[in-house]
Amino acid sequence: MKNLQNIISKIFALSDLKIQSDKWKQDGDKIVFTNGCFDLVHRGHVEVLANTADLGDRLIIGLNSDVSIQKIKGKNRPIIDENSRAILLASLQFVDAIVLFSEDTPKQLIETIVPNVLAKGGDYKVEEIAGHEVVLQNGGEVILVPFIDGFSTTNIVDKIKQD
Repeated sequence: MKNLQNIISKIFALSDLKIQSDKWKQDGDKIVFTNGCFDLVHRGHVEVLANTADLGDRLIIGLNSDVSIQKIKGKNRPIIDENSRAILLASLQFVDAIVLFSEDTPKQLIETIVPNVLAKGGDYKVEEIAGHEVVLQNGGEVILVPFIDGFSTTNIVDKIKQD
């Protein structure tokens, strides 16, 4: 039970995460924030998240709730429920915190946490990333992390449908 409790302890409500991230900052830790749906976690996700974690000392993931994924991707998604996705991501050793959000973007999370680094997949432009303004205005940086070619949830879903 100890390992499972350690994993679950990484899943935060926003108010508790604000307190924890402020403590990390006071300790001198560089906070990195990224977000996504992570519906079917695959090698591409793990590699990008590992590279993202390397940008600082603490990695926080804003995880789209089931409701927000349905708005973005349609009624047949997510495939994996939010609690299961949160536990799976929290089990990665380089992930320090998971916080769910139901808004269209994680802008409120970013404004609350004010990370030192805001990271997003390489298919974005900095000015398109929700919350980039608050990070830059507070002396942080916005970094685009390259995707790993050949890995996507859509490809996995399509392959399953073909079989």
